[in-house]
Amino acid sequence: MSIDEQIQIKTTYYNEAIRYMENAKEVLKKAGKEDQFYIDSKYVKMASGTAYNGVLLALDGYFILKEAPKKKGRKDIDYYRMNLAKVDKKLLNYLNESYEALHLCGYYDGSKSVKVIRAGFDYAYTIIEKIKP
Repeated sequence: MSIDEQIQIKTTYYNEAIRYMENAKEVLKKAGKEDQFYIDSKYVKMASGTAYNGVLLALDGYFILKEAPKKKGRKDIDYYRMNLAKVDKKLLNYLNESYEALHLCGYYDGSKSVKVIRAGFDYAYTIIEKIKP
């Protein structure tokens, strides 16, 4: 893969992942805050799901750059974990934490904790920064 192709992949995936994160932040504003908790779990769930999808998008770009094996059909968390374990174990920790905070606590459980969701966003941005052009 040429340098120009790598830059194009990084730019495309990075910009799209950042767009997801910006959308997630806008949705999260609608949840409202009271002390250390969000008020409306519906918006927390929407924002968390969107942010987590941004993480997966960034990882898809990262795997293209690392020439990780492709998977036919739907990818699951085990696909991402397995491939990250082969190329970047430190980044795997960030994936596991963003999965826990954004996907499980935020999206599925509707956690209203500002600290939990903020941590998930921080982990997400760390992953996305890995493909910054």
